[in-house]
Amino acid sequence: MSNERLTWFKSSYSGGEGGDCVEVAIAPSTIHLRDSKNPTGPQLTLAPATWSAFLASGYCGNAATMPSS
Repeated sequence: MSNERLTWFKSSYSGGEGGDCVEVAIAPSTIHLRDSKNPTGPQLTLAPATWSAFLASGYCGNAATMPSS
């Protein structure tokens, strides 16, 4: 799906300070994520179930709980 057909909005999980912002666009079968500072840059595309699982995991906004790699 091209960017022209997606409606992007700032994620409620982004900080309100204008720094690290994630934008989200919801399509019927995919969730698209991008860096608001680089809207023409790469995007992450996820299945809705994957996005829901991430949100439910408790990792959002809490880097301290992220598993180390």
